[in-house]
Amino acid sequence: MTKRVRRRALLLISGILFTVPAYADGTTDGSNDIVVTARRLDDARDAILPSLGASETLFNRSVLDNQPGGADRGLSQVLLQAPGVTQDSYGAIHVRNEHANLQYRLDGVIVPESISGFGQTFDPRLADSITLITGTLPAQYGYRTSGIVSLATKSGAFTDGGEISYYGGSQGTIEPSATVHGSTGNLNYFFSGSYLQNDLGVENPTASKNAIHDRTRQYRAFGYVSDILSDTSRLTLFGGTAIGKFQIPNNPDQTPMFTLNGRTTFDSALLDQNQRETTHYGVAAYQYAGEAINLQIAPFIRYSQTRYTPDPQGGDIIFSGSNDRSRLSSLAYGVQADGSYTLSDSHKLRFGIFFQNERTRSNVVSQFFPVDANGDQTTDIASSATVSGSKTGQLYGIYLQDEWSITPLLTLNYGARFDAVRAFTREQQLSPRINLVYKPTGATTFHAGYARNFTPPPQELIGTTTVAIFAGTTRASEIPFGDPVRAEREHYFDAGVEQKIHGGFTIGLDAYYKKKTNLLDEGQFGSSLVLSPFNYADGYAWGVELRADYTHGPLSLYANVARGQEKGRNIVSSQFFFAKDELAYIANHYIFTDHSQRWTGSGGGSLTLHDGIGKFVTSVDFVYGDGLRAEDPAGIVPNGGKLPSYVQVNLGLTQNFDGPGMLKGLSIRFDVTNLFDKSYEIRDGSGVGVGAPQFGPRRAFFGGITKFF
Repeated sequence: MTKRVRRRALLLISGILFTVPAYADGTTDGSNDIVVTARRLDDARDAILPSLGASETLFNRSVLDNQPGGADRGLSQVLLQAPGVTQDSYGAIHVRNEHANLQYRLDGVIVPESISGFGQTFDPRLADSITLITGTLPAQYGYRTSGIVSLATKSGAFTDGGEISYYGGSQGTIEPSATVHGSTGNLNYFFSGSYLQNDLGVENPTASKNAIHDRTRQYRAFGYVSDILSDTSRLTLFGGTAIGKFQIPNNPDQTPMFTLNGRTTFDSALLDQNQRETTHYGVAAYQYAGEAINLQIAPFIRYSQTRYTPDPQGGDIIFSGSNDRSRLSSLAYGVQADGSYTLSDSHKLRFGIFFQNERTRSNVVSQFFPVDANGDQTTDIASSATVSGSKTGQLYGIYLQDEWSITPLLTLNYGARFDAVRAFTREQQLSPRINLVYKPTGATTFHAGYARNFTPPPQELIGTTTVAIFAGTTRASEIPFGDPVRAEREHYFDAGVEQKIHGGFTIGLDAYYKKKTNLLDEGQFGSSLVLSPFNYADGYAWGVELRADYTHGPLSLYANVARGQEKGRNIVSSQFFFAKDELAYIANHYIFTDHSQRWTGSGGGSLTLHDGIGKFVTSVDFVYGDGLRAEDPAGIVPNGGKLPSYVQVNLGLTQNFDGPGMLKGLSIRFDVTNLFDKSYEIRDGSGVGVGAPQFGPRRAFFGGITKFF
């Protein structure tokens, strides 16, 4: 893993000697010319969207393969090894103490976010590298700005080959996968597919080793086809699908609170709640790379659906007094166009537009009991109501910026973007951006920047705008109204330094401060495990990140530590999700957001040894957290408490064979998660917008075998 601040992106490959095979008459077969053209087009595409002045954490293919779990590790587990990234329940992560607000890009193209849930849309197998970009982002990055997860796809590199793999172990884990890549003429392709089954699809709500009713089945597929049309142009098509089926884990020994059809008892370990998540996406990208101008135009489409089904016997109504059968869907399509123009040796202009149309639908069938004025159940026969809705909304964006090389050592990147949202809220903002990068020596880099950010609320998550229909029932809210969710507006300041030290050692320090209006947050407020957004009128966040890495020959080490917090005041939207006393206190006091974590750490390393039959790789990594927020022990301050700190250590061992015969291209691995079997809570079920307790995974053993061909 490498952390860096990029000063300037190169347009063309230079200083690299390519060896081209020649025939006896001195001619060539032309295949390497295609490879060189493809690499030049890749560099030209990257030069359109550089992260000038922002901070990057790069996970290249070698890092991804050597980590515990290798290519079978989930994307969120990979990102937890970056500075300032916090672990949360349901597979979620937080970057610099933000809730969600992550943008995912494949080869520079935004893929609209899916309806949140447990499954992950992107499989690290499809990536040649994964980069997390944070800080004060240049003007080309909008909408989701706490972090950009940029995946550079495996384009096949115009070589024929692939791999087939089987991975499995504890918790009934079965994970076969396969990839294939190659080329024919100017056409380049890559395809991957995987299947995952285990009995720990969602975090265990208890500290036991094995969760109850927690099986998952997940399918992922990805395809990439690229055709080089000429020396200066390329057409690329790629897309994928992710389908996940999840049992909702049960927490035994819960106390029934209501009576259903004369039944007053139910074993909470036998509840049967399930969730299904589906996402399909596709992108077509045309790229032109000329002498002075580079362009990429990319239409895209994404469909996402989440279905939650409650217990068919109504057991969940006996415990909570209500349940929901929900279906949320979203169809988004649009176009992204980006370009750069070299104005002079000192100035490079970058510009672009973005448009997205999204159609969301929600259908929620709720069951509940009527209650009297005292809130007591008046009948044991459940009533039901259906709340349906749909919305068509648009996002618009345009930006222009200039990369000004003031001197060979000093670069100023300045510009602005204008964004507008037309959906549940109708807002817009002009957002200036500026970053300064100073590199006095080849080993030292300073950066400082300011960004004005505009974050529209996630339209696909807004399913409820009124709760009046539930008045006088066990589904009723204390607050009978809710204002519409608004876009978040932010002033973001960031500065840092990176120092390379002779011998392969690099150290970096970064500090940031954010001032927010209409701070966006999300919480779980129903039985369906889909989050709902709301706003704090005011908010702020700050943090400091220290990172270090060392690479020397076969040894690679890194460590990160971050100190930070985020607070908000006065909830001004979706008030019906909250209790009266919570709203009253928060109206006049800043409180920690539920995902604010004081200390966050990660680290690890790998050692590669040539053992005579190939390469033996030992790897280890860890994550540390000082606890997400919880209920105040005194019962006064919302999110006034926190969970104890924890450390989880993971170990990986891999033997890669060089041969002979069938052993060539064979790899065998063994992994242990939570090596010391430390039991810890990620959540305890308390706090603002927190639905249920979740524990980290207990010690588990896995093994895998991969054959490359």
